[in-house]
This record gives sequence, structure tokens and C-alpha cells, in this order.
Amino acid sequence: MTAYFTKGNTSGFGDALIVEARGLALLLSTIADAGIQELSVPEVHRVDRQTLMIERIHSSVASSDQVARLGRGLAKLHQIKQADYGLEYDNYIGLNPQKNGQFNDWGRFFVEQRLAYQVSLIKSSPLRQTFQACLDSVRDSLILYLNEHCDHPSLVHGDLWSGNVLFDDQYCWLIDPAVYYGDREVDLAMTELFGGYSSDFYQAYDAEYPRTKAYSSKKIIYNLYHYLNHYNLFGDSYLSACEQGFQWLEQTFIR
Repeated sequence: MTAYFTKGNTSGFGDALIVEARGLALLLSTIADAGIQELSVPEVHRVDRQTLMIERIHSSVASSDQVARLGRGLAKLHQIKQADYGLEYDNYIGLNPQKNGQFNDWGRFFVEQRLAYQVSLIKSSPLRQTFQACLDSVRDSLILYLNEHCDHPSLVHGDLWSGNVLFDDQYCWLIDPAVYYGDREVDLAMTELFGGYSSDFYQAYDAEYPRTKAYSSKKIIYNLYHYLNHYNLFGDSYLSACEQGFQWLEQTFIR
């Protein structure tokens, strides 16, 4: 008998669970169509504006082999070339809206729909203006840099910290996605933000699909998005990380 997990809508956004279910379905169909054996996604049993009922996963603490399996599976998912950047509908990153739209320019998408949008959510007018001025000053150089160092659009999980992956004997299960089509290395950067995985994960990923030479710099840019989101959600404990990120942008992209 199949067991289910039921999640209630605590976000304040009426469509949050509906778009989460769409993200789960997109991941599941992409993984299944590509025959990726390492990954899976819980099936959605029922969804409405108040509740999301999905297949319950009986998970365990991940072994080094399971972590390596996640690396291989994620690399296979990221190798699938998609048509455009973004997504045809907006979704959510945690409890904040995530603006998407469809773009043929990765750098512009990330600067406008990720960094600039999060800056626009900052309640403090002086801080918002300071961060926006910095972003304006590096905008063109940053867009060019990101475009030069992105392979192609990939389907990304979008919120790939360790709490959003479950492990059992057969699969690595992806949950709570914030999907869109983007640079694959946004997912890898996110894994490093809150503890990350052991070297087994990164070695297995690189063996299947090596990271770009620009990854160490790009992860600073990509994780600034998540620091901004966390600042907007949780407050001052994330302010220093945001300030350091913008200082790095100025030092790196203003000549």
C-alpha cells in the first residue's frame, strides 16, 4: 500500500503548491524520458491551493556511494540541452516569488530575474539603492561574463541544498524544487552553501560532466541570489554575506 506525505500551504501565495507540483512533474518527466537511473521524484497524488499530497519516501542517511550516485545523476540531468533560459511560468524560492519568463540570454536572465528582483524586495530603501547601484555598475560586464561561461540551458532543481534530497537504496529523490532552465552550475553552487556534500558527490559529477573553469567565481555570483533571498526572508544574519557578494562584484567587474 502506497504511503503519502501531505504538505500544507503556509506561504501566503495561493498557487505555491500548484507550481511546486508542476516543478516535480517536470523533473520527473525529464528524468524518466532520459532514462536517468540514479534519480527520481515523488509522484504527486493530489494537489490544490491548500494541500499537496505526494508519495512518501522512506529515506536513510546517505552513504558515500549514494552521494556519488547523486552526483552522476545530476550530471546526466544537466547534460540534456534545453531550448531557452527561464520558465514559462513564475514559481517560488522558499517563501519568496521567483520570477522567470523565457530568455535566450542567460546573463540577462540571471541579472534581471534573480539578482535585481531580489534587490527590489529589500525593504530598506538605502540598502536597496546601494545594492541596485552596484548591480547597475557591473551589469553589462556581468552579463557578458555569465554568457561566456555557460554551456547551454539545463533543467535545474533551483534550490538544491542537502535538505531537498532524500536517499533510499535505489534512488536519490529530489524534493521541494524551484525549477527553471539555467546554467547547471547554479545547482552545484547551491550544494556548497549550507554544508554541501562530501567530495564523492563532486568527483562523481565531474567524471560525468566536468565543471567549467569559471566555477569558483560563478558560485559566488550564483549564491548571492540565495543570500539575498535569505536576507529578505530571515533578516540581518544574512546581510554581511550579501554585502561581501556585492563588494566582490565591484572588485571583479569594475575596471
